[in-house]
Amino acid sequence: MEWAPGDRSNIEDRRGIGGSGIRGVHVGLGGFVMLLIVGWLTGVNPLTLLNSGDSSPDQGAGYSGAPNSAAPINSSPGEERNVDFVDTVANDVQDTWASVLGGRYQRTRVVLFRDAIDSACGMAQSATGPFYCPLDEKVYLDLGFFDELSQQFGSPGDFAKAYVIAHEFGHHVQHLTGLDAGSGTGGAGATGPGSLSVALELQADCFAGVWGHAASLHQSVTAGHVVVQPGDEAQALNAAAAIGDDRLQRQATGRVMPEKFTHGTSAQRVAAFRRGMESGDPAVCGR
Repeated sequence: MEWAPGDRSNIEDRRGIGGSGIRGVHVGLGGFVMLLIVGWLTGVNPLTLLNSGDSSPDQGAGYSGAPNSAAPINSSPGEERNVDFVDTVANDVQDTWASVLGGRYQRTRVVLFRDAIDSACGMAQSATGPFYCPLDEKVYLDLGFFDELSQQFGSPGDFAKAYVIAHEFGHHVQHLTGLDAGSGTGGAGATGPGSLSVALELQADCFAGVWGHAASLHQSVTAGHVVVQPGDEAQALNAAAAIGDDRLQRQATGRVMPEKFTHGTSAQRVAAFRRGMESGDPAVCGR
């Protein structure tokens, strides 16, 4: 995968701002991954952490959260590369959806944080993984998740990371187009193979593939854009397989509990991403 840094206009950098607690968060691509591990190590049922409170009622779509930190941020060259990478992928993903949806698409930003963050959906910790908050329409990401993805889940590579980002923007597309209807009325709180939660997560995987298809058509790298190369797709498929509900449950507890599924099986996640990647057509993503 080739890419060229942009201007970081797709980033809201809050790495210098701390917080604590976890409440009312939409758990995104990596959230259930981290919560399963936390639950396994501590003996706490991770599903109780998924329902640990509600969003504050007075924080609506206009909520902007804390401003960017003016304090110096201790960072490494590797971390700054990841900041540029997230900005570039976010820009490319958003250009794709702006082309697909036209005026219906509204650009947003990825909020980078460390350890914990106060979003319009409540307080969230890094353990929840990347997530999308529909109340402020932003994607939240602790860059440390990329290390977890590579080291703990055996899914290295830039395109594996790009899949994570594109998946969360898939939730933004769902929100803008009303495809997430019912997720705010308790429907997304249900679990199991036929739950709304699983349907939305698999659709977001498919939407990530739609972006991957568009990126694979790029002929040359320009600032703020990527070019997908042969072999890159395997990285995303490996990541999708690594975080299927069945595989994570088996690793954490030694057994599979379909009634607790929230994101879909490894096979389902792989199939959903591949469907979008091969077709490039959002219409095949269903719900």
